[in-house]
Amino acid sequence: MEKGQPSRTALATAYWRAYHQVLDEPRVLEDPLALRILRLSPDDPAERNGERWDRFGGTSGSQLGRRLFFATRSRFAEQVIGEAVHGGTRQVVFLGAGLDTFAYRNPFAELRVFEVDHPDTQSWKRQQLAAADIPVPDSVTFAPVDFETDSLSDGLADAGFSRDEPAVFVWLGVVFYLTQDAFQETLRYITGQRRSVRLVLDYLPAPATADEQAALRGRMERLMSAGEPFLSMFTPTEMDGLLRSAGFTAVEDHAAESLIEGYRGSPLPEDAALPRPVSRVLQAGR
Repeated sequence: MEKGQPSRTALATAYWRAYHQVLDEPRVLEDPLALRILRLSPDDPAERNGERWDRFGGTSGSQLGRRLFFATRSRFAEQVIGEAVHGGTRQVVFLGAGLDTFAYRNPFAELRVFEVDHPDTQSWKRQQLAAADIPVPDSVTFAPVDFETDSLSDGLADAGFSRDEPAVFVWLGVVFYLTQDAFQETLRYITGQRRSVRLVLDYLPAPATADEQAALRGRMERLMSAGEPFLSMFTPTEMDGLLRSAGFTAVEDHAAESLIEGYRGSPLPEDAALPRPVSRVLQAGR
């Protein structure tokens, strides 16, 4: 990130989710606000001829694969939130919320949503919400946290988050950019919840083939130039061990392909090329 500017990866993620709404059938995520928060109109011919369309809205296999992946991990998180609410949980924390819109179409009147993000990214999001005339419900609380100078504990305490009640933490698109020390410190905070807690996260597995190594090298170079480099990768065995060492007693780790196929009710399209190596999505509970 550049000081005073929103996260570029958060913006890109929002575009992948938005174009999924108008291009892909069947949709795996129904998000009527994904286009609005970006002030996009699928009926605008200019959108079909611009640079953004070339990057996010094209018909190549990699574009389709990315749209399906980003939509799927959000769908999975919202499914876990719903299950937790039905079990009595009344608070959810989005770590690195970006332009996620769940809080503004939240179907659970009793659920408080805490959005944690860098102050610059959060300020930008609030501007986007205002410009798109998307109301901010009373159930939403913003918790600006600059991890270089602030602590997650202090940021959530200031926002009124309860450590004594059950909670869900959603941590998507963030773990790759953290050092392992920062990752484990956040895990310890999450498992410090005094009642039951669930965590949804995605992580990047170490490349298993020469082709994956080459593809990952190209992705890392692009992200490095954007100032948001990958810092952490884990094997599924390593991730399982870290989560259990932190205090989680149940871990469900899913390959992205299997989640996509489950939500679509059909095999992944042959022309859908997921980025290699493919991030895995999991939930852990205690």
